[in-house]
Amino acid sequence: MEKNLTTGSVPKTMAYFALPYLLSYFLQTLYGMADLFIIGQFCGNDAGATTAVANGSQVMHMLTVILVGLAMGTTVVIGKAVGAKKLQDAQAAIGNTVTIFMIISVLLTVMLLIFINPIVAVMDTPEEAVKGITDYLIVCFIGIPFITAYNVISSIFRGLGDSKSPMYFIAVACGLNIALDYIFIGVCGMGPLGAALGTTLAQTFSVIISFVAIKRMNTGLRLTKNDFVPRRSVLGEIVKIGLPVAVQDGCIQIAFIIITVIANKRGVNDAAAVGVVEKMISFIFIVPSSMLATVSALAAQNIGAGKHDRAEQVLRYALGIIVAYGVIAIAVVELFAPELVGLFSKNKVVVTMGVQYISSYIVDCVFAGIHFSFTGYFCAYGKSYIGFIHNMIAIVCARIPGSYIASIMYPDTLFPMGFAAPAGSFISIVICVGAFVWMKRRGTLYKANL
Repeated sequence: MEKNLTTGSVPKTMAYFALPYLLSYFLQTLYGMADLFIIGQFCGNDAGATTAVANGSQVMHMLTVILVGLAMGTTVVIGKAVGAKKLQDAQAAIGNTVTIFMIISVLLTVMLLIFINPIVAVMDTPEEAVKGITDYLIVCFIGIPFITAYNVISSIFRGLGDSKSPMYFIAVACGLNIALDYIFIGVCGMGPLGAALGTTLAQTFSVIISFVAIKRMNTGLRLTKNDFVPRRSVLGEIVKIGLPVAVQDGCIQIAFIIITVIANKRGVNDAAAVGVVEKMISFIFIVPSSMLATVSALAAQNIGAGKHDRAEQVLRYALGIIVAYGVIAIAVVELFAPELVGLFSKNKVVVTMGVQYISSYIVDCVFAGIHFSFTGYFCAYGKSYIGFIHNMIAIVCARIPGSYIASIMYPDTLFPMGFAAPAGSFISIVICVGAFVWMKRRGTLYKANL
């Protein structure tokens, strides 16, 4: 059932939506971290196994965020339709989303399986990890239709204002994945292949459960066959918002992969350290990352209802939450970095390098959260291209060149490399704030309402 997010206290409404989403994102991140953690427990001294799972999961994360970014168009379009009480438009958006994403998932699976070897080669994976990452990716690529299905279902529910149902679905997958990892990796000794099997089977089961649950829910919508027939106007709205987000998120992940390649060239220990930290960062960034979806969903419904001041209030509260959380996260990581990194590897060299990397990287927790919030706000107004622009500039001017230069100038430490990410985010913040102020003064922001 759709939830009205246009009335009541803004903080309470944000909490109602954001807390289940946060828990959902936490579970999804835990889902991904379980592979690396359990590999660390049973293959802790094998840096090749750790690198294989870390690099392989990074490729899968890139594909996932691209799908999630594209689905952001669905969330916003449905949210505006619900806010304006145009349920027929919401039904058409849902039907068209299901059709186009299923086609995309099948084509993507076939293409990635064909090019599996070039993908591994491009990663410049250390020789010790080549077989492991190949096995991992083959199994995960086969499961792409199920990954797509879960994220499409989640985007639809969030557009309706329901962030609880996706939380339940991913909770099932997370619990099953952990159990299967212990069986495949621990009991059967299958290494990276076992991690991939656990992940894929758990995701498949979660999607099956979600379909069963949907049939029993009263969403207030009645989809017909016509809603599943692609319509240019409906797909145009979804793509207009979702494509720039998908491209920007994809490019960000490509930048991370390039940074991983830079680390891979330094040796298997550096590669494992960077892989471990990237997984830790994805966990620590739960709150910052959730703000993009929270702000876009809440602001979209309020924009659809014509409540622009309330939409801006959502943005301001999100920024306050981000700064407070970021300061706490930085303090915790700086105090307990060795213990945290040590959870994922027993290799002392990997732990030392990982502590160096995360100690500088963690500053991005505040900076990234700020531009995530602005990006969600711009998406709600149909101006997702702003996020694309600032991220591209940040990648080209700071993230990639900063990492490369630091790697060359400081070959014995990863500490300087960690500053590349917050440097890029700072550039993004400057652009976001400038765009926000400029458009408000010119009165062009509200005109973007679709």
